[in-house]
Amino acid sequence: MTSSATEQAPGSTVTLYPGHDGVGTVRRTVLPGGLRVVTETMPTVRSVAFGIWAGIGSRDEDLADAGATHYLEHLLFKGTERRSALEISAEMDAVGGDLNAFTAKEYTCYYARVLDDDLPLAVDVVSDMVTGSLITAEDVDAERGVILEEISMRDDDPSDLIHDEFSIAMYGDAPLGRPILGTVETINALQRDGIARYYHSHYTPPNLVVAVAGNIDHDKVVALVAKAFEGKLSGGDKPAAPRLGGDPTPTLGGGTRLIVDDTEQAHIVLGVPGLARNDDRRFALGVLNAAFGGGMSSRLFQEIREKRGLAYSVYSYTSQHADTGSFGLYAGCQPAKIDDVLRISLDEFAKAAKAGITAEELSRGKGQLRGSTVLGLEDTGSRMSRIGKSELVYDSLLSVDEVLSRIDSVTLDEVNTIARELLEQRPTLTVIGPFEGRDFEV
Repeated sequence: MTSSATEQAPGSTVTLYPGHDGVGTVRRTVLPGGLRVVTETMPTVRSVAFGIWAGIGSRDEDLADAGATHYLEHLLFKGTERRSALEISAEMDAVGGDLNAFTAKEYTCYYARVLDDDLPLAVDVVSDMVTGSLITAEDVDAERGVILEEISMRDDDPSDLIHDEFSIAMYGDAPLGRPILGTVETINALQRDGIARYYHSHYTPPNLVVAVAGNIDHDKVVALVAKAFEGKLSGGDKPAAPRLGGDPTPTLGGGTRLIVDDTEQAHIVLGVPGLARNDDRRFALGVLNAAFGGGMSSRLFQEIREKRGLAYSVYSYTSQHADTGSFGLYAGCQPAKIDDVLRISLDEFAKAAKAGITAEELSRGKGQLRGSTVLGLEDTGSRMSRIGKSELVYDSLLSVDEVLSRIDSVTLDEVNTIARELLEQRPTLTVIGPFEGRDFEV
């Protein structure tokens, strides 16, 4: 970035990078109190995505408040002094807007997507939710049942559950390893006063970022946000340091975690420790991921699905956090085929570690990563997410052209070096399926 939030004078505006004829121009203003407002101008569209990002996620929870961040996300939709829960949804429905939120390991986001003319309403409604939630005991008790149902829904979907179980296997009983939803036990234990303290402690201006993308004018957005936040939320001038649950560097796993369940399909995740979010080698890892299991021409897809018909869904992925990450693969197959799928997966890990990828795979991987990067930024919602997340958790905000240049500059040696470094590590395996009494070794 051209200027960090802590260096920027309150009330001043900086251009993070200029777009062509204003299209794609990204600007930032830091309001008194530390609230950051970041916008990207897209004058050729008729929509706007407005989001408020909080620098608090499930990783910041202690064991006693596990699940509180996600619980709080639900509660902020339940009403303020100005609006009931029905009025919040009704005002957005009346303009055809999309209102939603999500909680991640290291941040939370509340967002709305509306027509450009309705931006003032979106700013008012979402800001009111984030700054003025009542968090009543009645709402806490009512929403408890909803969250328990959400946990049950995840448990009924092994292709979803497997990723939470893998996090436990990889990171252990550290905050990063625990499920974002919490557990039945922790959700039942959470009470109104504890959640309210969590809300007021972490939802302070320096720990929030407002991100807006679409057919907007930056100065008008800043004026709307300043009015919506006037007299709301107190805090210092510096962003709160993430608590990271008191465990900023969790012990990484290795070994096997088996969840016995009478499922029609077996589900596996096989992975190794990866890269932290700001590691410069993440672009090389992205190319490796694309070549290894990111598309129909990738090694995993060809070896497991196309040549042998062992699985319908198989892919590799990367997960990156502030200080660590993972690189892994997922596959779902008939239980009788799991040994073959696991053997091929381990073989492909070993081959990539020993010999890397080919020049042809490098070219395809770069092309796939370039295309997915650009195509994934064609709407206002994805643009808002990019600038909001970058402001909150990354060291710098790269333009799209800079990202593409970083991808283009990746060399075969860089990809093969990172493949060797990561894939020679002892992997962690998680399995869900009807395997009572089975031992899976990696």
